[in-house]
Amino acid sequence: MTTLQQALQSAQQTLNTLPGVNSELEAALLLCHILDKPRSYLYAWPELELPSDQYQQYTKLVERRLSHEPIAYITGTREFWSLSLEVNPDTLIPRPETELLVERSLHHLQHISRPRIVDLGTGSGAIALALAGELPDAGIVATDISAKALAQARENSQRLGIDRITFLHGSWCEALPADETYDLIVSNPPYIEAGDQHLHQGDLPREPEQALISGSDGLNAIRTIIRQVSAGYLKPNGWLLLEHGYQQADAVQNLLQSAGFTHIATHPDLSGHPRVTEAQLLGIENNGHNWYLTLSHLIGKETND
Repeated sequence: MTTLQQALQSAQQTLNTLPGVNSELEAALLLCHILDKPRSYLYAWPELELPSDQYQQYTKLVERRLSHEPIAYITGTREFWSLSLEVNPDTLIPRPETELLVERSLHHLQHISRPRIVDLGTGSGAIALALAGELPDAGIVATDISAKALAQARENSQRLGIDRITFLHGSWCEALPADETYDLIVSNPPYIEAGDQHLHQGDLPREPEQALISGSDGLNAIRTIIRQVSAGYLKPNGWLLLEHGYQQADAVQNLLQSAGFTHIATHPDLSGHPRVTEAQLLGIENNGHNWYLTLSHLIGKETND
């Protein structure tokens, strides 16, 4: 029989061959998944013997990880904003840096009663669910072009008991009702350049391409979102928040400025990389309609949505 400590040590040695992997953490997470126990259990009972059938299951999971299958897909879960989310190969794996989108969204919504929010390209539902948990009076819409990803987001919503999100199938703002406007629109769209070498590293080769790649410069989705949002989906003075690559901040700022956005600012993630750019679309109410200050206004053409 093998003890928990021996099983962990053996798995760590195996996973040490994977570059950039925290072998101690991942070996523990996989064993916790087999045992359905918290990590503290492993360190409280290191001499506990692991039944042979569970040890065999454990070694198979370690082998899957050794073949570069993401640990989140192996266990089927990933924590985001203290929420345990179920994920699968149809969804992008939520990353810690994306929590910055949640933080900045909460900052802009703190003085708004019953805010209306959109999460474009929701994937597993991470951003929408985190915001719904923090803002019980918010009305939240989450869209995704992938029906399978949207189904996973709905399942996460139901499992977590968060039932105040409307899930809509479609591409970005095209999924939204044409006559609705929102206080804040947030998105973590695909932003990796086609052919980028990072696509062959780490977990990325196993994640859905449509959630990662966005044209030759990685900005196609961001261009589309900015164009669609500026056409009238934000309430006057509403905010758009976008996650992007660490080398794309200047390009994203320029796109927003060209579309008539103002108060444009970029914020770094915990690693200090420029990660989230936010911008406000100014406007005034006029006879129940929103008049937006877009680039067309600056050259003398007004657009009334």
